[in-house]
Amino acid sequence: MIPHVVISAVNIRKGGTLTILRQCLEYLSSEATEGRMKVTALVHDRSLADYPSIDYIEMPATIRSWRLRLKAEYRDMRRISETLQPVDLWFSLHDTTPNVVARRQAVYCQTSFPFYRWHWRDFLMDKKIPMFAMLTRWVYRKNVGQNSWLVVQQQWLRDGLSKMLGIDPQRFIVAPPRRDISVPDVEPIRSELPLFFYASTPDCHKNFETLLRAARLLEQRRGADSFRVAITVRGDENRYARWLYRKFSDLKSVRFVGLLGRRELFSYYKGCDCFVFPSLVETWGLPISESMVYDKPMILADLPYAHETAAGSRQTAFFPAEDPRRLADLMEQVIDRHLSPAFSPLSTLPTRPPYAPSWPALFSQLLKL
Repeated sequence: MIPHVVISAVNIRKGGTLTILRQCLEYLSSEATEGRMKVTALVHDRSLADYPSIDYIEMPATIRSWRLRLKAEYRDMRRISETLQPVDLWFSLHDTTPNVVARRQAVYCQTSFPFYRWHWRDFLMDKKIPMFAMLTRWVYRKNVGQNSWLVVQQQWLRDGLSKMLGIDPQRFIVAPPRRDISVPDVEPIRSELPLFFYASTPDCHKNFETLLRAARLLEQRRGADSFRVAITVRGDENRYARWLYRKFSDLKSVRFVGLLGRRELFSYYKGCDCFVFPSLVETWGLPISESMVYDKPMILADLPYAHETAAGSRQTAFFPAEDPRRLADLMEQVIDRHLSPAFSPLSTLPTRPPYAPSWPALFSQLLKL
């Protein structure tokens, strides 16, 4: 009999998690079309990732609140799993391990928030973020022993979760995202002055303020007409964005360009003189991978995720993530076009097994084919 695979992804809506869901279902759709698997997907909205030969169960209420999400995970999915029998693999794509009936289970650990060192100020900016950081520690632990495998994107996350959960690291499969970035054919953004660019969502853990404080220091040292900084914040998106705009909109060197479409985004990657990424927590850090396409200097937060994602880059420097003075020093080298040895090539280190470089390799291990 062909294996029956169930993918549960009822809370995935946007960003990198949605990309993972689409890639996963795209692969499973081809397997189902060829008659090699039976696939059922639990989602809140089928239109977000609709592929042929997959049976969908839509659960739209799950995104309304954490209470409804947890009810779905720990009560409703048990009933659903009983009606879907036999289930050979139940693969949860978003951190939780639901109560289900299946021959084997696996969970994709898509968030690194259990390792986020939040600040009390975060409660004023967006209380959901520090609360989510605390909640995910509990979510990861509940039922985690039921999983045959846990899937992560980087080795540091395997090591951290193994220690936090008390689970043998050999039960973690490292499955990095695709590195083959689809690059649109775009013209570079034009800037007469050295341009620094940071692309991310306006969330408080993204740490825009450290870059903006560095810009203030550079204006004091060099003047506002010696460089430019562009950030993908408009200034009115949420409380954190409004705080950033109130505090730093006086900086003449800074451009609040807002959310960019894909072509505009890559125009900035291509045209900037240096990409800066000070985020305090990431599972991968996709903008780092995207900017690497153009082989520009990068200045990244000195955190484990950034070292792994930037592996293979040629001109990368790191700074303590909340140290604007050190960041300003590195930015000044870019302005002077005289990079110190701090901007060095990063070697690509082999990933320890278990390792799955592709979706076929991952499901081969999950199903033990």
